[in-house]
Parts: sequence; structure tokens; C-alpha cells
Amino acid sequence: MGARDLQVLGESVSYQNDNLWRLSKHVIATTAGKTSNLVFSPALINVILSFIAANSPGATAEKILSLLHASSPMSLTPNWGPMISAANGVWIDKSLTVEQSFKNLLETSYKAAFNQVDFRTKADEVSEEVNAWVENQTNGLITDLLPPKSVSPLTDIIFANALFFNGRWDREFDPSLTEDSDFHRLDGTKVRVPFMTDDVFGYHIDVYPGFKVLNLPYRQGSDWREDGRGFSMDIYLPDDKDGLPAMLETLASTPDDDKIPSHRADLKELKIPRFKFGFDFEASEALKGLGLNLPLETIIHKSCIEVDEVGSKAAAAAAVMSFGTCGPAEKKYDFVADHPFLFVVKEWRSGVVLFLGQVLDPSMN
Repeated sequence: MGARDLQVLGESVSYQNDNLWRLSKHVIATTAGKTSNLVFSPALINVILSFIAANSPGATAEKILSLLHASSPMSLTPNWGPMISAANGVWIDKSLTVEQSFKNLLETSYKAAFNQVDFRTKADEVSEEVNAWVENQTNGLITDLLPPKSVSPLTDIIFANALFFNGRWDREFDPSLTEDSDFHRLDGTKVRVPFMTDDVFGYHIDVYPGFKVLNLPYRQGSDWREDGRGFSMDIYLPDDKDGLPAMLETLASTPDDDKIPSHRADLKELKIPRFKFGFDFEASEALKGLGLNLPLETIIHKSCIEVDEVGSKAAAAAAVMSFGTCGPAEKKYDFVADHPFLFVVKEWRSGVVLFLGQVLDPSMN
């Protein structure tokens, strides 16, 4: 790979929106996401893929680069209100020769902790070391990323990354107003869960054919005026109680939201369930749906999220193991998230999506 490719790979990269929704569709289709709540970090998978491209032959690298597009490096610091931390780590067997240019790329562009280890005789110890690193980087929210015996003496390299997010809503919900109400599952059954609510003044939604999107901003840091960055959770709520699959199909087939007709509207009622859950999956199968087959790599991803009246706390970790239209609206709408919906946590300016998920049943922990 040339110097330009290394420069591209050294930057933070983000999925184009079409790949974002297409990937989420394949994650749901190839995992327990068909029947359960789901959350994962597209940002972490981006970095994993860029690492694979930097360490792969030309054809694989070009395929990955065609899925990714470069963006400005995203320095995740706690100065913007939410507490955010991101870290990369590399574990390479000590018997392998590591080119200095590759080590420089890892340490300079990826800011990755570089470790030479003994997979051949101490695979279990290395696995424990990686898991301890992930647990520390996610403030204890992600444990045991690598399952027992997933690391073997045949392992050559592990690249792992971790992301922690803790943000307070710009407008916190009053806990005294939280009340239990019915949430309608996809199979037609109902479950009683706590719903948060608020005075609707100042809230707006974007109304699309068949679904609505609510933007919930997080409190900004003291220096947000200088860099213009901020974070929010967008909730994608289908109009129909069982409309989640159709909405996801629309988003995946028309990836740019701006291409879908919409208008801005005010709210009559606002209800959002509290939820807390974790999800883990093997990402390689989902990536096949984007035409990317990585037979020599295993990509493990684990994440969790908690949403309540104060804000959101979320964490994710991933590891790859290699072997050998707007305007004032006349009509007001309810935004009652009492049936399955999607959500994304993203940074406004760059569009980088930190977390994406679906809520099928808020009572599932």
C-alpha cells in the first residue's frame, strides 16, 4: 500500500450512511437481533476494518477502502460535555517480524498500545490481558470480550478497541413524571415498562413517510463553541406498531435521509421508555452482507447501553483476531415510543455514529 493509503487508513473513518443502515440490517439478520434488543458501535467496526486493510493484501484492502471514506481525525476527549474515551491496542506474537513502518502506523495514527506477547505457549494469559485492558478502558462495563479458548497458539495478532460514553441530556427528564405503560412487541404481545416524559415545548421531530425521528441532544461542554462539536441520540420510530422491519428496509435502500421527503413538526405528547441491555456478536458474518469476506479474521464485538431520565451511558469493545426539507408545521404529532424503534448516538459535525441499536422490548435486561 502506498503512502496515501496509509494516510487515509491512519485517519478516523466513518461509514457512509448507506453502509450504516445496510450493516445494521445484516447484523439483525445474522444474529439474535431478530428477536432481541441490539446495540453496536459502527465507529469501532470502522477502525477494525481500517486496521485489517492496513495489514492485508491489495484486493482485500481495496474492497475495505471502497466501503469506507475518510474524515477528519476525531479526538474523543471529555471536554464536550459527555465523558468519552476511546482506545486501541495491539498484541502481536513475539516470533513475528514487525516492520517499523507498520509499528509507526499503529502507534502514531491509531495511538495504539503496542504489545509483543507469547501466543504460542501463553494464549490464555494473553486473552486475560486483552480482556482486562478492555474492562479498564470501558470503566468496567465490558467484561470478557474474548470468550474462553477463542485465542489459540495459532493466533498471530489481536487488534482491539474500546469506546466509553456517558452523557447527560441537555434537558433531563423529571423522574417523578415517569410512569409505567404498555410497550407493544413485534409479536403483538405487550409488556409494562417505565416511560419518561417531559413538557413538549422546545422539542421538534422530523416526519418521514412511515416514521418519525426525534433528536435528543446531550449537554455540551464549555468549549463547544470553539470546535462546534456536540452529541445527540436520534430515535427512529415507525408509525405502525410492527413497522420496524419496513422502516429499516426503507433506510437501507434509501440510505441518505435527506433523499426521503420529510417535514419538521412540533409535538403533542412525548414518551420514551427507559432501557438497559447488552449485546454481543461475531461481526464477520454481518460484513459478508456488504460483500466483504474475511476468512482469516474473526471479529468479536460486545456493547451495552443504559438510557434513563438523566442521560445515557454506553460502552463497546471489538477485537479482530488473525490466524496465519424543513419549515413550520401546522400539525402536531405524538412521539410515543411504545413499540420497537431504532436509535443512534452520533456526533453532529462529523456525522460519526458511535452507537446504533434497536429496542424490541425495554424490559429485557
